[in-house]
Amino acid sequence: MRQWTIDAFATGPFRGNPACVLEPFDVWPTDAWMQALAAENNQAETAYLLKTADPDRFGLRWFTPTLEAPLCGHATLAAAHVLFEELGVDVAMLSFETLSGVLTVRRADDQLEMDFPADPPRRTEVPEGLAEALGVRPREVWAGAYLVAVVDDETTVRQLRPDLGALKVIGGEATGGAGQTVVVAQADAGADYAVVSRFFAPGFGIPEDPATGSAHCILMPLFGDKLGAGRLKFHQAYPGRGGDLECENRGARVLLRGRGFTVMESQLRLEPARN
Repeated sequence: MRQWTIDAFATGPFRGNPACVLEPFDVWPTDAWMQALAAENNQAETAYLLKTADPDRFGLRWFTPTLEAPLCGHATLAAAHVLFEELGVDVAMLSFETLSGVLTVRRADDQLEMDFPADPPRRTEVPEGLAEALGVRPREVWAGAYLVAVVDDETTVRQLRPDLGALKVIGGEATGGAGQTVVVAQADAGADYAVVSRFFAPGFGIPEDPATGSAHCILMPLFGDKLGAGRLKFHQAYPGRGGDLECENRGARVLLRGRGFTVMESQLRLEPARN
């Protein structure tokens, strides 16, 4: 069985966020087997695909090294990249059946465009311990699936060295649980993106995620309103890599655009456990 490592939301290899993607299954392996392989891969997500009777429709599940994720943007882009570029699936649009409903991906020039549910956040109080865990007091805090801490400037975002152990237990009013915090600011003047962020997810077994599509389902509604824009470019400033997304408001949906690059193809020397 083949597996690929794809750098997603990347401007080139060794940028963006790596995800492992397996070739599509005829039936799902056991949850325990998928979780064990995700832990072995030790990437933010491993994506599993399931064939259906329709050549343009697949089941899709995402596993972090410690649990199954309800939504993952970069591994969805990676899965679509594998289907289009590695397996030659020749369709206008892919549809994925996921825990977050049906998600679609289509080619858009040299990018892939994903249609995801929007997660407009609500303003909330600064949770107890958050400022101390981050090492900076946020200007504002918002809550969607993740906490969003808005800080003063791009330099603050880039220089953060949070206490991940303390951050892991802070959830506030986030609906996705504790230990998942986006820190964000408007970009410096002259940048070719409008918003810069970082995402710390120790609650998901991910100290820091290099490029997080699901976080931008929150950030696009938030900064679309703040900046009066229907389309924005975002940069996720993971040290040494960095991820780049273009996002567009579509009411209850958000379009996420980015590129993927294949950096590895491997062969698993074990059979998946079946139910």
